[in-house]
Amino acid sequence: MRNNAAAAKHHRLIYLLNVAQRRLQRWMAAQPSSEVTPTQAGLLFILGRQDGILMGEAGAALDLGPAGISGLVDRSAAARLVERRADREDGRAFRIWLTPKGRTALAQAKTGAAEINAALTEGFTAAEIDIVARWLTSIQDKFPRSSDD
Repeated sequence: MRNNAAAAKHHRLIYLLNVAQRRLQRWMAAQPSSEVTPTQAGLLFILGRQDGILMGEAGAALDLGPAGISGLVDRSAAARLVERRADREDGRAFRIWLTPKGRTALAQAKTGAAEINAALTEGFTAAEIDIVARWLTSIQDKFPRSSDD
């Protein structure tokens, strides 16, 4: 069951996607219980799965270029959520590690993400959410990140 181009035009998908993303980001940033930004939470989630990851790998996982991941790690290190250490095998590379404060913030971010995901999926069946997730994932394949980012 594929949509034809004429039917897809009427959904204003670009507009809806942009507005949804902005509203969600603003809402998340305004939460008083939020000690970290949504992007910092993303970094904490990655480190929760693989502590000590290379900065470039973390950047790729977050869809950030070298300048973006460097700035994020700088801000997160200044907040004492992570620490950056030189790689033992490659002195030019750096790895990122969670601090005790970062582990606490990660636990809080997981709770917050579960609550937000519950609100986002409320009123939809699991099958409908599977389709939304598939559609959003397909955007990454259809519009890959450029090598300039």
